[in-house]
Amino acid sequence: MKQTETKTLVQKAYVIDVNMGYGHSRAAYALKDLGAGQVICANNYHGIPKEDRNLWRETCKLYETVSRLKNIPVFGPVVFDAMDHFQQIEHFYPRRDLSKPNLQVCQNYLFIKRGLGKHLIERLALSPLPIVATFFTIAQAADFYNYPEEIYCVTTDADISRSWAPMDPKKSRIKYFASNGRVVERLKLYGVREDHIYLTGFPLPKECIGGASAHILKEDLMQRICHLDPRGIFIEHYKKTIAAEIGGIYCKKRTALRPLTILYTVGGAGAQKSLGVEIIKSLSKRILRCEVRLILMAGVRREVARYFTESATRLGLKRMIGNGIMIPFYKERAEYFAGFNQWLSQTDILWTKPSELSFYCGLGLPIIMSPPIGSQEKFNQIWLQYLGAGVPQNDPRYTDEWLFDWIFSGGIARHAWNGYIEAPTHGTYRIEDHMLGRTTISHALPLIV
Repeated sequence: MKQTETKTLVQKAYVIDVNMGYGHSRAAYALKDLGAGQVICANNYHGIPKEDRNLWRETCKLYETVSRLKNIPVFGPVVFDAMDHFQQIEHFYPRRDLSKPNLQVCQNYLFIKRGLGKHLIERLALSPLPIVATFFTIAQAADFYNYPEEIYCVTTDADISRSWAPMDPKKSRIKYFASNGRVVERLKLYGVREDHIYLTGFPLPKECIGGASAHILKEDLMQRICHLDPRGIFIEHYKKTIAAEIGGIYCKKRTALRPLTILYTVGGAGAQKSLGVEIIKSLSKRILRCEVRLILMAGVRREVARYFTESATRLGLKRMIGNGIMIPFYKERAEYFAGFNQWLSQTDILWTKPSELSFYCGLGLPIIMSPPIGSQEKFNQIWLQYLGAGVPQNDPRYTDEWLFDWIFSGGIARHAWNGYIEAPTHGTYRIEDHMLGRTTISHALPLIV
């Protein structure tokens, strides 16, 4: 695995997230250099008042409970759909004024008026630096309590609900780093001032990119394409384009380094873990023959790691654990994000629900999409398909058949290439450039993404 370079960092901002799922924290982790390596967790920082902690805990508990409920027949989907309707994203067309606050915005501001976030904002105001928040409630609280420095909010999906915009967008000081062009246009419909919106792309981990030249990304992509195109169909069709963009590909050496590697990841709420077992079962023969390596990412959930380990053992694959089946588990979230990014350099296919990880197609990772959970993930799915960088999973019981049909045809290699070409890769650098007053080193993004 690649070793990250150690360097002394000077704090330029307060980078703030919430540990509600992984999405907001994953974006914050990529931006940690702005905070001198530190990310402040708004719902779990040292000295947080008991009242704030309890309120955040109830919010997180509701999120995780409802995410798991969706998997319960009949009753679960009804409850989930009710909550999803509460925070749904309105149809974009026809374009119209969507600035009127929805129910969730009103509820957020009720909590803020009761003091949610006030303690943290007042503490930071004692030594003010710009705030870069990856969750809208934090930015809204800073705005409400007249934080004396700049307030930025990083969007974490391919489309966003009205909840991301403040109660009175025209008067608000919140500025946005937009994850794609659709979010830019959506924020305008919500009434956010155009000069408060910056199209940057989602902040991807720098250790997977390698600066303006993207030399790490390109090296990983070359190896990945060799594994994803064993018959050379994609490479033959696009060899001039590939050579011009990232150099020549020499696959014999690259494919000898490791087998085809699939990373299946479970979300922060722990939902969809049973799908991982279906994948193990279907790919078991290829795993035993060392043709495939399967990474089952348990994140910080010990019970998920235990579930995967017990399931693999029950399926007669105990001896492959730690070799053909990897089950990474981490005690701390920061440790998880660092470990996850290292595993990505050895990954050929990312299998995930269309969460914030949809943006990781920009690293040249083809994405197999498990069923979306929630309105925002449905829009992420549409965005991935629009780019040609991801495809919904087929029946997981027959993964061994349909996935390798896709691979042998060169189709999955094409998804990897489309993601690299079409999706933003340098969002982290663009955000840093803006915060540090530097001229951006990355090319301008087309508005559609």
